[in-house]
Amino acid sequence: MTPEIDEAVVRLPGMRVAYDSAPFDESALAATWHDQLESWLSQAVSEALAEPNAMVLATADAEGRPSSRTVLCKGFDERGVVFYTNYTSTKSHDLTATRYASATFPWYPLHRQVTVRGEVEKVSADETAAYWAQRPRGSQLGAWASPQSRVVDGRRALDNALRNIERRFADVEHIPAPPHWGGWRIRPDFVEFWQGREDRLHDRLRFHRTHDGWHVERLAP
Repeated sequence: MTPEIDEAVVRLPGMRVAYDSAPFDESALAATWHDQLESWLSQAVSEALAEPNAMVLATADAEGRPSSRTVLCKGFDERGVVFYTNYTSTKSHDLTATRYASATFPWYPLHRQVTVRGEVEKVSADETAAYWAQRPRGSQLGAWASPQSRVVDGRRALDNALRNIERRFADVEHIPAPPHWGGWRIRPDFVEFWQGREDRLHDRLRFHRTHDGWHVERLAP
C-alpha cells in the first residue's frame, strides 16, 4: 500500500460523523409509508443530492448466499417500490428463486436512510412499456446489447454487441423493450425510516404490515 492508503486504513476505527439532526418521532410521520417516503425523497431532491432515487438492493440466491448492488427506483405507490432490470441478470435469478428483497435509500448528507423489505413481483407489461418509452435511445440500445451479469470477453465484445444492435434498429423509430427486460416491484411488509442522532441514539421508526393493516414501531438503534 502507498503511505496515503496506509494512513487512511490506520484511521478507520476513528472515522465517524457526529449527527446533529432534529428529533424524528411518531408525530412527524406521514399517515402511510409511501407518503413518508415521498416527503423524504422530495427533500433529498431539493437538497440536490446525487442520484437521490438510488437504492442498494439486497437479494439472496436459493442457497441463501447474499449479494447487493445499487439500482434506481423508478416509481413507488401504495403497492410498493419499482426498479427495472434484465430478467436474466443475477438479481433477477435471485428474485425468481426467493421472491424476496430489501432495498435501502442511503441519503448520507441528510443523515437519513429508508429501508424497504418484502416480497417481490414482476410489474405488468404495460408498466414496463410505459417506462421503457421514457428511456433515452442509448439506454434502450444498451439494454438490448448487454447480456447482463454474464462473463464477456473484454470491453470490445460489449462495444461490438452495441454496434450490432445499432445496425439492427437503425431504421426503427420506437425501439421495443427486450422480452427479457422489465420491472420488479418490492411489496413491503416493513419500511424503516432512519434518522441519525447524537451519540448514536438514532431514531428508527418502522411501518410494519400485519394481518390487520399497518402499524408503526420504534426500534432501538
